Amino acid sequence: MRFYNVSTPEEVIQIIQSRVNPLSAERIPLGEAGGRICAETIYSTEDVPAFDRSTVDGYAVRSMDTFGASDSAPALLTVTGEIEIGAQALPLGKDSCAYIPTGGMLPPGADAVVMVEHCETMENLVTIHRPVAPGENVIRRGEDFQKGEEIVEKGRLLRAQDLGALAAAGIRELPVTKRPTVGILSSGNELLPYETESLPSGKVRDCNALMIGELCRKKGAEILFGGISPDDPGIFRKRVEELLEQTDFVVLSGGSSVGTRDFTVQVLGELTEASLLVEGIAIQPGKPTLFSICQGKPVMGLPGHPVSAMSIFLLFGTRVIDALSGKTVPPFQPVVPAVLAQNIPSRIGRTDSVRVRLEQKNGLLYATPIFGRSGLLRTLTHAHGFILVPSSFEGIASGETVSVILYGMNTYE
Repeated sequence: MRFYNVSTPEEVIQIIQSRVNPLSAERIPLGEAGGRICAETIYSTEDVPAFDRSTVDGYAVRSMDTFGASDSAPALLTVTGEIEIGAQALPLGKDSCAYIPTGGMLPPGADAVVMVEHCETMENLVTIHRPVAPGENVIRRGEDFQKGEEIVEKGRLLRAQDLGALAAAGIRELPVTKRPTVGILSSGNELLPYETESLPSGKVRDCNALMIGELCRKKGAEILFGGISPDDPGIFRKRVEELLEQTDFVVLSGGSSVGTRDFTVQVLGELTEASLLVEGIAIQPGKPTLFSICQGKPVMGLPGHPVSAMSIFLLFGTRVIDALSGKTVPPFQPVVPAVLAQNIPSRIGRTDSVRVRLEQKNGLLYATPIFGRSGLLRTLTHAHGFILVPSSFEGIASGETVSVILYGMNTYE
């Protein structure tokens, strides 16, 4: 067994961002673009809204005709008619008004709307009991988006509100980055498919492939399971080469633990156009993690223990998918603040990933650490998320506020 150099988590993130390039783009209908990554900055081709419109039910007026209006001395205006949604009204003259519903088009000559609550009607007359300023209760043409203005930037994960804005601007289709396909290959003579009903002595079911696959799906990637490879260099290499041909990102589970990492490194080194970029990370659990670029595609070797594999993939594997998708990684990480319920010891020089269970007491959210070996799935099923103890810390004391990354979230959205 040879010694290897470890990288800090920050260095690994920089490597991923600098060495993993986005996939090509494809044009799709706007209705299918939710959850995809915008491949180009999209600009509005028209003013939104296309006309001045009312934000309330009331009366469209010339604001100057309401100046000085009060309960004791209301303004008296003539009603010229009622504006229908989707219809254009006749121009408004001096000392006149027109009823207008919310969303109605402001008639020419009007520059404000008086809320119906501040008006009283008497046949074809309306008394206005408070003045309005120019533009009050009105959305101006182009106030949302002006023609040529940016709506969504390149690299944006398209959300429901983004689709709504694009639809309002008349965008019918747009370019998005192609969905990455992730190939997952488990390795180990002790592994059997999870469907195995009765386990022979010394064998275990492969659970990592399903966990990693689900995390990939949550990030919008397609999955190709490569099965289980025995600890045979020839077979393992052939399976990796097959996945490199069919996918955009290959994830190896179980071939990078302390006892078997050299085996994986050897095979990856034999592949054409291979470059080993990370051969260990200063993080616990998950130190014996590998990251390589082979034939222009990222390959990540995860530890075999489930806790290590899931933690590492959440922190780094999801970033590879983001990079392939062309997603702009935001400068923040969505977290939930909580009060630490128990001391967490740590060692300076490495980042610790600690699983926690959340519980609400007396209006506060508390995070209780769940300690246990990285091979125990129970510590994952009992946890709601995890916290990171920075490498410069000697631990975190009970009572301090910590940032919890929830397992149920798409971590870097």
